[in-house]
Amino acid sequence: MDKDFLTVIKEISGKLTEKNLTLGIAESCTGGFISNQITNLPGASRFFEIAVISYSERVKKSVLGIRASFLKKHGIVSEETAAAMAGAVRKAGNTDVSLSVTGIAGPETTEGKEVGLVFISVAIGDLIESRGVRFTGEREEIKRQASLEALNFLNRVLDLWI
Repeated sequence: MDKDFLTVIKEISGKLTEKNLTLGIAESCTGGFISNQITNLPGASRFFEIAVISYSERVKKSVLGIRASFLKKHGIVSEETAAAMAGAVRKAGNTDVSLSVTGIAGPETTEGKEVGLVFISVAIGDLIESRGVRFTGEREEIKRQASLEALNFLNRVLDLWI
């Protein structure tokens, strides 16, 4: 496991297990990369409950329950959709905390939005914090950067909210 990933995941694990909180994740553009990194940590099952790879629009609708009209209005890649994904996976997994990522890893644009645009959201209860980030590089590098940034964002939000 990459040291940067290991370091931040250990910090997240410590915070969640200390407070007896659970985590759910909804990934789109990262395709399970975040969940894979978390499960590389022995004992992750103490806090990690659910992961949904909602790579397609259909799964965002059918599994996460995000309305088609919502996706049409805000787009698949948007801050609003990231927030909806975080709320939906938190509810679906009955977790205390959730993390979501949606974006464009490339090589082609989607919805007229540029490659490397990623939105990340963290939900704790009814509170949701979101941010947009732009990454550069090839597809695999964007997925890696987005995954690490999502975990770092989760770690910072946990510092503020728990």
